[in-house]
Amino acid sequence: MLPVIALVGRPNVGKSTLFNRLTRTRDALVANVPGLTRDRKYGDGKVGERPFIVIDTGGLTGDADDLEGLMAQQSWQAVEEADLVFFMVDGRDGLTAGDDLVATALRRTGKSQLLVVNKTDGVDADTVMADFFSLGMGEPYPIAAVHGRGVTALMSAAMQLLPEASEDSTQSVDDERVRVAVVGRPNVGKSTLINRMMGEERVLAFDMPGTTRDSIFIPFERDDTSYTLIDTAGVRRRARVSEAVEKFSVIKTLQAIDAAHVVLLLLDAQQEISEQDASLAGYIAEKGRALILVVNKWDGLDDYDRSNIVDQLDRRLPFLDYATTCYISALHGSGVGELFPEIENAYASAMRELPTPALTSILEKIVQEHQPPLVRGRRIKLRYAHQGGRNPPLIVIHGNQTERVPATYKRYLAGAFRSAMKLSGTPIRIEFKTGSNPYKGRKNKLTGRQLKRKSRLMRHVKKKH
Repeated sequence: MLPVIALVGRPNVGKSTLFNRLTRTRDALVANVPGLTRDRKYGDGKVGERPFIVIDTGGLTGDADDLEGLMAQQSWQAVEEADLVFFMVDGRDGLTAGDDLVATALRRTGKSQLLVVNKTDGVDADTVMADFFSLGMGEPYPIAAVHGRGVTALMSAAMQLLPEASEDSTQSVDDERVRVAVVGRPNVGKSTLINRMMGEERVLAFDMPGTTRDSIFIPFERDDTSYTLIDTAGVRRRARVSEAVEKFSVIKTLQAIDAAHVVLLLLDAQQEISEQDASLAGYIAEKGRALILVVNKWDGLDDYDRSNIVDQLDRRLPFLDYATTCYISALHGSGVGELFPEIENAYASAMRELPTPALTSILEKIVQEHQPPLVRGRRIKLRYAHQGGRNPPLIVIHGNQTERVPATYKRYLAGAFRSAMKLSGTPIRIEFKTGSNPYKGRKNKLTGRQLKRKSRLMRHVKKKH
């Protein structure tokens, strides 16, 4: 499971800017307007080889009414989910009464915390720091999130406080087990599906959204294969996550996806594919997990409704072209038996060993059929390929000018490799390596032997003249 950092503080202190820098994205909306972030936003960060999840939150003003408001609830839920809290303040505004109230509330949580003073560029940092020592939260860390100054030192300190990423203690450490996470919006039938897959009532199933409050790891055997099914709490719009018992649902679901080999994304055939479905699908694709789209409640639909759902899958989730799709009824069991062969195929594809000679041979055929584009009059050359990782399969391609390969050709390569290797249900990631030119910069340089030979030749020429 990945450790979690929560960013909290007053509105407009730069939380979203720091979030974007830590996740190396622009996923959090940033502008010089307070209160843009009203719900929690989750992203992946990494320092060296250590990954973590970072949560951006709405602003806490410190007012008594605000501490009970919906936005405040979102922020405090993020604090509960976190292993480490970055309490962010504005160095240009100086210490405010709101900062003092929020700091007092944070200290009561008992969570590990770092005081982060943002916007310290262009001000006397020593003077600014002196004001914030009175908060009693230890030494402040001055940063300029917009430029990245001070962030390295901040994250170095954070790594000392964060736990190492580890697997959940309830899950088997046996790598032979196929870990399958069942995720989706509340009330789409996740627990009912797991009960049907196992043939017994192992998970509470009830017709009320949010019955499952935490991820549950369930080991079982089927046809001589060992599985661990992961039942997760439903991922709903964060504005609706208000009950205290649901405070861990989103983070546990994201961690379950990270821990899984194969993810079953359960969709409700009787509802339209929503933004929440698409967002969750995007996170699964970003993590590179093998994926099966499971359309539940398929029974009872007429041909028109079924055609409409298939059309929505094509329009709303076009980036999941690698995923297989199964249509089932978890309640009645129709189609559920077909899931296990698809899980096995997806797992085998995600974990498959890809020989270097085979990959290089496929690369040569791909390039012959569709060559890389010209760059400044020169053709990009792709010479050979080898495997760089699994779950998902990573193919490393060596050549010249590979940094100039366009995204469209990269997607073409991934699809062509997946088709040629007959990989099912898993994405493929492509990484390029440009070989260094051993003669670069040495055009006019001669070896010692060549210099001696040139010197003797020059002396011989002088004697003749």
